[in-house]
Amino acid sequence: MDKVSGRLTVFFEDSFWVGVFECISDGKLSVCKITFGAEPKDYEVYDFVLKKYYQLRFSPAVATDVKETGRNPKRIQREVRKQVQNTGIGTKSQQALKLQQEQLKTERKTVSREQREAEKQRQFELKQQKRKEKHRGR
Repeated sequence: MDKVSGRLTVFFEDSFWVGVFECISDGKLSVCKITFGAEPKDYEVYDFVLKKYYQLRFSPAVATDVKETGRNPKRIQREVRKQVQNTGIGTKSQQALKLQQEQLKTERKTVSREQREAEKQRQFELKQQKRKEKHRGR
Protein backbone atom coordinates (compact mmCIF):
# COMPACT_ATOMS: atom_id res chain seq x y z
CA MET A 1 0.00 0.00 0.00
CA ASP A 2 1.32 3.42 -0.94
CA LYS A 3 1.92 6.14 1.60
CA VAL A 4 0.23 9.47 0.95
CA SER A 5 1.07 12.52 3.02
CA GLY A 6 -0.41 15.99 2.90
CA ARG A 7 0.48 19.31 4.43
CA LEU A 8 -1.26 22.66 4.57
CA THR A 9 0.79 25.80 5.10
CA VAL A 10 -1.01 29.11 5.73
CA PHE A 11 1.00 32.32 5.48
CA PHE A 12 0.64 36.04 4.76
CA GLU A 13 1.62 37.09 1.22
CA ASP A 14 1.26 40.68 -0.03
CA SER A 15 -2.15 41.69 1.31
CA PHE A 16 -3.84 38.28 1.56
CA TRP A 17 -3.60 35.10 3.59
CA VAL A 18 -2.66 32.17 1.39
CA GLY A 19 -2.83 28.45 1.97
CA VAL A 20 -0.68 25.92 0.12
CA PHE A 21 -1.74 22.28 0.08
CA GLU A 22 1.11 19.88 -0.64
CA CYS A 23 0.28 16.24 -1.36
CA ILE A 24 3.02 13.63 -1.74
CA SER A 25 2.08 10.21 -3.13
CA ASP A 26 4.24 7.65 -4.95
CA GLY A 27 7.24 9.98 -4.62
CA LYS A 28 5.47 12.74 -6.56
CA LEU A 29 4.50 16.14 -5.21
CA SER A 30 1.37 18.00 -6.31
CA VAL A 31 0.39 21.41 -4.96
CA CYS A 32 -2.66 23.65 -4.79
CA LYS A 33 -2.69 27.30 -3.75
CA ILE A 34 -5.74 28.87 -2.05
CA THR A 35 -6.26 32.56 -1.27
CA PHE A 36 -8.21 33.06 1.95
CA GLY A 37 -8.32 36.86 2.03
CA ALA A 38 -8.70 37.77 5.70
CA GLU A 39 -6.79 35.79 8.30
CA PRO A 40 -8.60 32.45 8.63
CA LYS A 41 -9.34 31.02 12.05
CA ASP A 42 -8.39 27.42 12.83
CA TYR A 43 -11.98 26.22 12.62
CA GLU A 44 -12.44 28.01 9.26
CA VAL A 45 -9.39 26.24 7.82
CA TYR A 46 -10.59 22.91 9.19
CA ASP A 47 -14.07 23.49 7.75
CA PHE A 48 -12.54 24.43 4.38
CA VAL A 49 -10.48 21.24 4.30
CA LEU A 50 -13.46 19.09 5.19
CA LYS A 51 -15.89 20.62 2.71
CA LYS A 52 -13.80 21.74 -0.26
CA TYR A 53 -10.73 19.49 -0.36
CA TYR A 54 -12.06 17.35 -3.22
CA GLN A 55 -12.89 20.44 -5.30
CA LEU A 56 -9.28 21.67 -5.25
CA ARG A 57 -7.32 21.61 -8.49
CA PHE A 58 -3.85 20.27 -7.78
CA SER A 59 -0.88 20.90 -10.05
CA PRO A 60 0.62 18.15 -12.18
CA ALA A 61 2.87 15.85 -10.15
CA VAL A 62 6.56 16.70 -9.82
CA ALA A 63 9.11 14.08 -8.77
CA THR A 64 10.49 14.58 -5.28
CA ASP A 65 12.46 12.63 -2.72
CA VAL A 66 10.43 11.30 0.19
CA LYS A 67 12.06 11.32 3.61
CA GLU A 68 11.10 8.71 6.16
CA THR A 69 10.35 10.48 9.41
CA GLY A 70 10.94 8.96 12.81
CA ARG A 71 8.32 8.68 15.49
CA ASN A 72 10.32 10.50 18.17
CA PRO A 73 7.85 13.04 19.62
CA LYS A 74 10.56 15.55 20.56
CA ARG A 75 11.94 15.51 17.02
CA ILE A 76 8.45 15.96 15.61
CA GLN A 77 7.88 18.89 17.97
CA ARG A 78 11.14 20.53 16.84
CA GLU A 79 10.20 20.07 13.17
CA VAL A 80 6.78 21.62 13.76
CA ARG A 81 8.38 24.60 15.52
CA LYS A 82 10.83 25.00 12.63
CA GLN A 83 8.01 24.84 10.07
CA VAL A 84 6.00 27.45 11.97
CA GLN A 85 8.98 29.81 11.94
CA ASN A 86 9.65 29.16 8.24
CA THR A 87 6.72 30.94 6.60
CA GLY A 88 7.58 30.27 2.94
CA ILE A 89 6.82 27.33 0.70
CA GLY A 90 9.32 24.90 -0.77
CA THR A 91 10.93 25.33 -4.16
CA LYS A 92 9.42 22.05 -5.38
CA SER A 93 6.01 23.42 -4.42
CA GLN A 94 6.73 26.63 -6.31
CA GLN A 95 7.72 24.62 -9.38
CA ALA A 96 4.52 22.61 -9.19
CA LEU A 97 2.42 25.79 -8.84
CA LYS A 98 4.20 27.34 -11.82
CA LEU A 99 3.52 24.21 -13.87
CA GLN A 100 -0.17 24.36 -12.94
CA GLN A 101 -0.31 28.07 -13.81
CA GLU A 102 1.20 27.44 -17.26
CA GLN A 103 -1.19 24.57 -17.87
CA LEU A 104 -4.22 26.71 -16.99
CA LYS A 105 -2.86 29.51 -19.19
CA THR A 106 -2.67 27.25 -22.24
CA GLU A 107 -6.18 25.92 -21.53
CA ARG A 108 -7.52 29.50 -21.37
CA LYS A 109 -5.75 30.40 -24.62
CA THR A 110 -7.25 27.46 -26.49
CA VAL A 111 -10.74 28.15 -25.16
CA SER A 112 -10.56 31.85 -26.03
CA ARG A 113 -9.21 31.05 -29.50
CA GLU A 114 -12.09 28.63 -30.11
CA GLN A 115 -14.60 31.23 -28.91
CA ARG A 116 -13.07 33.87 -31.17
CA GLU A 117 -13.18 31.60 -34.20
CA ALA A 118 -16.76 30.55 -33.43
CA GLU A 119 -17.77 34.22 -33.22
CA LYS A 120 -16.02 34.92 -36.55
CA GLN A 121 -17.85 32.01 -38.15
CA ARG A 122 -21.17 33.19 -36.75
CA GLN A 123 -20.61 36.71 -38.11
CA PHE A 124 -19.65 35.30 -41.50
CA GLU A 125 -22.77 33.13 -41.67
CA LEU A 126 -24.92 36.10 -40.65
CA LYS A 127 -23.36 38.22 -43.40
CA GLN A 128 -23.96 35.44 -45.96
CA GLN A 129 -27.57 35.10 -44.87
CA LYS A 130 -28.15 38.87 -45.26
CA ARG A 131 -26.59 38.70 -48.72
CA LYS A 132 -28.93 35.89 -49.76
CA GLU A 133 -31.94 37.78 -48.43
CA LYS A 134 -30.96 40.88 -50.43
CA HIS A 135 -30.49 38.75 -53.54
CA ARG A 136 -33.94 37.15 -53.12
CA GLY A 137 -35.54 40.57 -52.74
CA ARG A 138 -34.84 41.55 -56.37
